[in-house]
Amino acid sequence: VIEGFYTTPVQIHHPMETHGNTVSWTDEGLTAWASTQGISSVQNSFARPLGLEHSQVRVITQYMGGGFGSKFSGGVHGLLAARLSQAAKAPVRLMLTRFDQALAVGNRPSTFQRIRLGALADGTLHAFDLEDYGTAGIGAGAATGGGGGGVSFPAPYIYRVANSRVSFTSVAVNAGSACAFRAPGCPPASFGVESAMDDLAVKMKMDPVELRLKNDPSEIRQREYRIGAEKFGWKGKYQTPGSSPGIVKTGVGCAGANWGGGGSRRTNAQAQISPDGSVEIRMGVQDLGTGTRTVIAVIAAELLGLRPDQITVKIGDTRYPPGPGSGGSTTCASISPTVNDLCGNALQQLQAQTGVADARGENWFAACKKLGVNPLIAHGNWIPGLSGKGTGGVQFAEVDVDTETGLVTVKKITAVHDCGLIIDKLTAESQINGGIIMGMGYALYEERVMDNLSGVVLNPNFETYKLSGIADIPEIDVTLINMPERGVIGIGEPATIPTAAAIGNAVANAIGARVCSLPITPAKVLATLGKVPASIASQT
Repeated sequence: VIEGFYTTPVQIHHPMETHGNTVSWTDEGLTAWASTQGISSVQNSFARPLGLEHSQVRVITQYMGGGFGSKFSGGVHGLLAARLSQAAKAPVRLMLTRFDQALAVGNRPSTFQRIRLGALADGTLHAFDLEDYGTAGIGAGAATGGGGGGVSFPAPYIYRVANSRVSFTSVAVNAGSACAFRAPGCPPASFGVESAMDDLAVKMKMDPVELRLKNDPSEIRQREYRIGAEKFGWKGKYQTPGSSPGIVKTGVGCAGANWGGGGSRRTNAQAQISPDGSVEIRMGVQDLGTGTRTVIAVIAAELLGLRPDQITVKIGDTRYPPGPGSGGSTTCASISPTVNDLCGNALQQLQAQTGVADARGENWFAACKKLGVNPLIAHGNWIPGLSGKGTGGVQFAEVDVDTETGLVTVKKITAVHDCGLIIDKLTAESQINGGIIMGMGYALYEERVMDNLSGVVLNPNFETYKLSGIADIPEIDVTLINMPERGVIGIGEPATIPTAAAIGNAVANAIGARVCSLPITPAKVLATLGKVPASIASQT
């Protein structure tokens, strides 16, 4: 039996582009150019408070600078801009400052986890006991995960344990409230549970990978552990904790992840096929930087026998057929079956109108010429059976720890992830790279620092709130397991879940002691080694 205390900080939403809108009123209603992950949800958040019908609110998002779960609503700032525009009878643009951003748009809540974990002599987990306290700031529902941002999380997460008991307590403070943040609940769950797993492995003198293989019921993840361990060179790198020679010590760690995902049935699309053979696809979805346009074009091109650059994709406007919000690793699983249905319907209509049995590929332009002067309009809906849910992966980390300065340098991350049918390999790998970089920030740098008396955020900008920079990024080796039989599944969330835990375990393996609190700063490393007082580490 082991008992450990593992803590994670409040993580602030700091996308490249802050929250905001440009709003304009006309006789027909309101138009908002919003930085949002969900044009339909922003439409809802404007319509009711302003006393408008949904048809009177148009939301446009052509491009945006990131959201990570925080940009599904127009927000108080959006309503303020709308009322100012209405009063001034002029367009109003309101973008939050970094200080406002740190206070008002939500955050990933902190956790303080007391975990007791027990196993039988052969390593089979037998008992799991979690008591967690965290703060999601103001607002009800923080402890239960209201809005996807509460302090609760899945436990014992990915492991099968015969006996378990969990409790979550939200500590209310006068600070900004929580909201969804890339894989809500799962990164802190992974850090606490996976840290305890490694601590148990050390006490039982077991290989951490073998302990996971014995207790993780997922056959897919077991396969990923074996693939990852071989690619990473785990057997040659894992060593007794703290046994690395020299001042700069090397360590390795691993962790796993799981995420639900799935597609939205409320996804529709429209295609306009013109007599000249041009194809335009319209869908009320938005691209927050994950390659939504590319996915739509790639699927349509393959089904119609064309090149992706011959497909024009129009998205980001509530005047188009309604599409899903972009979050929760659900976008690709929502739009892919819809585009499949759309293209199938278009080919059927084209055959009915032109008599061409198979208009794909080299027959396309000749068939389209037979349409006459009017374009063909086709519609598509989300259909079941082409997408799935339940995805995850494993990551291995190698770090150097300077025991004189406390500095942690991540040398390598090996990631093995499953995401069903891979639509576009480049964008899938990009999602994993980005998730790992974000997970590194959670592990080593990011933490909201507040004045305890006034509640003022003391590090609200990029000068004082630390993020992973280009010089911090290690070698990242990504392996995707293509599983077409599972359908299309998103990959955005699971990529960031296990990174902090894997890095934390690698640090513990390097120095032979556990840094129990994120972020793992140099001061905390030195305090763990007994080289500086713990009181100093808590102030940095």
